[in-house]
Amino acid sequence: MKMIALHLHFFKSKTMQKKIMLLGSGELGKEFAIAAKRLGQTVIAVDSYAGAPAMQVADQFDIINMLDGSELDRIVAKHQPDLIVPEIEAIRTERFYDYEKAGIQVVPSAKAANFTMNRKAIRDLAAKELGLRTTNYRYAKTFEEMKTAVGVVGIPCVVKPLMSSSGKGQSTIKSEADLEKAWKDAADKGRGDVSEVIVEAFVPFISEITLLTVTQKSGETLFCAPIGHRQERGDYQESWQPAELPEGYEEEARSMAAKVTKALGGAGIWGVEFFIVADGVVFSELSPRPHDTGMVTLAGTQNLNEFELHCRTVLGLPIPEIRQERAGASAVILSAIEAIHPTYSGLELVCQNSHADFRLFGKEVARVHRRMGVVVLNEELGANVLELQQTARKLADMVEVKPAETK
Repeated sequence: MKMIALHLHFFKSKTMQKKIMLLGSGELGKEFAIAAKRLGQTVIAVDSYAGAPAMQVADQFDIINMLDGSELDRIVAKHQPDLIVPEIEAIRTERFYDYEKAGIQVVPSAKAANFTMNRKAIRDLAAKELGLRTTNYRYAKTFEEMKTAVGVVGIPCVVKPLMSSSGKGQSTIKSEADLEKAWKDAADKGRGDVSEVIVEAFVPFISEITLLTVTQKSGETLFCAPIGHRQERGDYQESWQPAELPEGYEEEARSMAAKVTKALGGAGIWGVEFFIVADGVVFSELSPRPHDTGMVTLAGTQNLNEFELHCRTVLGLPIPEIRQERAGASAVILSAIEAIHPTYSGLELVCQNSHADFRLFGKEVARVHRRMGVVVLNEELGANVLELQQTARKLADMVEVKPAETK
């Protein structure tokens, strides 16, 4: 019996069954939770509201204010997770250092979570410590400081809260008349209790890309094919893969991504964003988790999508290679209305295209311009990616978010 017990313990340890606490449970967290469940893991989904997308597929859930450090400590003590996987910025991330010391694996690492949740820390690391090419930038804690910073970097420029995501609170200043609104937007829509903003010189970029970068516990750093994307209101609307770049530009982006992820440490997938300009690549931002533009990988463009890559990496499973198998595009399904428990029409039109698929995020509340789902589309490598992008957009626009049906 003792020998059997030892064998069972050995088998359990080799299967790598872990308890994963997901901090932030939106659409990206939902896809990660699905990937984790397929690998036999236990997932606890945490967010500030009930019914969040990842809660719908998790084993357990908790509802807390993640900016309350004592509440964060309480649920960590309650669930005793093996891994903590942050999905959003609005978390009391300084607590992560203590959790890491207690033996909990923070993804990708406590340092990475703390640095990347704050634009000031990551920008200074990239520009000042690593010498990466970035935009000219300044910080400001007051409206007057912001006016001075704008005078230094010049107009046009971009103002962002130090803590935000998906473009929230971001403004482009085209004249001095935009200053007050930019300051108000940043103050109102920034996350956390940090009121400071970053003022960045406007970059005359040709395009923007995300380079999904995978750092492994044991194994080399891997890169997905570049993902092109388009934004509106500071939020992702469409993405496509592979994005064509001038010769040498992808290698330059890979070098920058490898340096910054190595400096932050840990295992996981990173969404590293770059501006493509006439004479090279400019580092923009970095997220230590699956990236919204990477939802294009749900189209089957790679041997493993970004959520599967993240899950395997944080569990320490080897990833020998990332293969680009198809060309793909994604386009978000946006709400044009306010609604509780919305319904959808037009999904059958998406399904009539044999190369298309869709995901509904399961958000119980629809708001104007809120992302409610995504359409993904694939074709053979070498296909016209611009045509794919246009088709994905047309299909997504056929899906209408509607008020709840009354019985």
